[in-house]
Parts: sequence; structure tokens; C-alpha cells
Amino acid sequence: MDQARLALIITLAIQSLAAWGMMAGPVLAPLAAKDIGVEPYLVGVYVSVAYAAAACAGLASGSFIARFGPLRLSQGCLALVGAALLLAVLGTPLALLVAAVVVGIGYGPITPASSQLLARTTPPARLNLVFSLKQTGVPIGNSLAGAILPSLGLVIGWRGAALVTAVLCFAVTAAAEPLRRPLDVDLDRERPLFSLGQLAGPLRLVLASPELRRLALTSFAYAGMQTSLTTFLVIFLNGPVGLSVVAAGVALAAAQGAGVLGRIFWGHIADRFIPPMRLLGLLGLTMSVCSVLVGSFAAGWPFAAILAVCCAFGGTATAWNGVQLAQVAKHAPKGRAGEVTGGSSFVTFLGVVVVPAVFSALLGSFGSYRIGYTAVAVLTLLSGISYLAGKGLPRRGRDR
Repeated sequence: MDQARLALIITLAIQSLAAWGMMAGPVLAPLAAKDIGVEPYLVGVYVSVAYAAAACAGLASGSFIARFGPLRLSQGCLALVGAALLLAVLGTPLALLVAAVVVGIGYGPITPASSQLLARTTPPARLNLVFSLKQTGVPIGNSLAGAILPSLGLVIGWRGAALVTAVLCFAVTAAAEPLRRPLDVDLDRERPLFSLGQLAGPLRLVLASPELRRLALTSFAYAGMQTSLTTFLVIFLNGPVGLSVVAAGVALAAAQGAGVLGRIFWGHIADRFIPPMRLLGLLGLTMSVCSVLVGSFAAGWPFAAILAVCCAFGGTATAWNGVQLAQVAKHAPKGRAGEVTGGSSFVTFLGVVVVPAVFSALLGSFGSYRIGYTAVAVLTLLSGISYLAGKGLPRRGRDR
């Protein structure tokens, strides 16, 4: 098997399990909250803490990638995700806070590491599609979490479901070991791991480039929308809308399944038909409409209609990432795709930190999911319009 295919398979597997581990908290929140003694909507705080840690870890990942290799770093990160789930089963607020930090530290560097590996092994003509295929790992992991964990939690308890996820993380970490030597090459063993200059360097690279700056800022809004979908959907459907926790999990799984297909589809479209930057603008407008529709869900909605809207939402709000990351890697200086992705991901994760926290605050103040989903829709609408308005948009030839 050639290196490009091998790199795609292993990065996809690691991304899927890491996403599953990150999503375990929001999906199991309806079952765990009563046992722990907290309100379910406070899962937004857990998610914000996790992604704050992920943002910082991703920013620092460049030195670790250079010194240890992208696959070795990814293995270590997935093991940390498993360790965080072991902490979570203690079931105390303090343990969950520490678990959120640990899972974020594990989750953050995985995308920069995989970008470094795929940028080195992928032919330029397939860049958008390959990056989109790898990024299907996020909705695949989220979908599996939504489809499996609620039912598993009802049978063996939420702690048991978390432990099963941890074991899977450790298993994939071990399975990746034989692939490390052929994929982790050109290492810089003398590279120092920590310095202020190295932490600021990736951000300077992003901010110095108009294309990278636009991509990073847009990802702030889109990532906030994506996380608002995945974090609050199960709680919303199980609470005000009145669905069972299993039916709510099925709706989340359907949305994430649509995200898997959407990432592949949009990656192909960006490589062949629509300039990637313009496509990102269209996706922003569409996810905004879907968010408003989700906010309008009520007890009278037919389940089939809820599934249809969730699929449209998932096919846009969780499907933009591969195209965005491919463009980040394309515009990065040669050999520095991992560092630049870390800088861009820092801004992305800020959106994941800030937007769910604001959503939780709106929910706590007004008790309305509609207000939260509409507020996020305004943010992504403005981001999408910024692309489609054409000001500063790269010409068609440069945009590919």
C-alpha cells in the first residue's frame, strides 16, 4: 500500500476515535447529569474547557510534530483522550473538569499532526478530497457516539459507556504502532519543545497571510456553529422537544452521518467545480438557515421532519472542515503545514470555546434554544456573506 493511502487510513482512524471520545461528554450528559448532581445544559462549560485546552495544545504542536513525528504525536494524543474518559468515570465535578482539560490536550494536536502528514504524502490535485476524507473522522466519531453511547449507557450505565470508549482509544493507539516508522520521517530530534517564540510563530504565519487570516477567522464562526449542533442537540431534543434519549441520539447520528457524506461531497466539488473559498461562503449561508430551523423544533414536529433538518444541518455545519484545512495547508509555507494548521486551529478552537459558552449563557438567561441557534446563525451568515461579497476574494485561478 502506498504511503498516501496508508497515511489517510491511520489518520482517519485516529481522528474518528478522538472525536468519539470528545463527544462522549455531550452525548452522555442527559444520563450522567442527574447522577453527578448538575444541570445538563452545563455540558457547554465542559465543552468550552475542553476546546480551550485543545486550542492551546494545537498551538504548541508544531515542535512536537517536528521532534517526535506526526503519527507518534497522534498516538500519544489518542491515549490522552482515553485517559480523560477514565478520569470522567469518577463522576465528580472536579474530576470532570480535569477530564475536560485532558481530553482537550489530547484532541488539539491531532489535526495539525495529520495535516503535516497528509500535506507531505498527498498529490496537490487531490488535496481537498483527501483532507475532506480524513476530516470525515470527526462526524464518523460523532455519529458513532450518538448512535451507540445512549443505548449502551442505558444498558451498562454512563460510566460503562465511557470505559468502552476509553478501551477503543487505547486499542487504536496500539494498532498504529507498526505504521510509525515508515510515516514519521525527517524528524528534528534537537528541536526544543517549548518557547514563547515557537508558540507565537504559528499565529504570526496565519495573520501575515490574507488567505490564511480569512480562513482562520471564518473557522471561528463555523466551528462555533458545528459545536452548537453537536453539544446541545441531544439535550434539546430530549428536553423541550420531548424525544427519548435514544431517538435524540439517532437524530445526532443522522446529522453526523450526513456530515460524513457532506465532507466527501464538498471536497470533490471544491477540487472540480466550485472554487473552495466561494464554496465555504455558500456553506455558511446554508448552515445559518438550518440552524434557525433547528431552533424552531417543538413537540409537534414529526420525527421524519426533524431527521431531515438535522441531516441538512449536519451536511453543512459539520462538513466544511476538510475544504478549509486543505486551503490552510495549500497556503502554508513549504514544510510548515502542521505549524500553520496549529495556528489556524487555535482560532478555530476559540470559536468552539466562546460560542457554546455564549449559547449556554443565553439558555440559562432566556431558557430558549431558539435564541441560541438564531444567534449563532447570524454569526455564520455574516461569515458566509464575507466570502460571497467578493471583497478580497482570490480570483478563480488562485482559489483552487
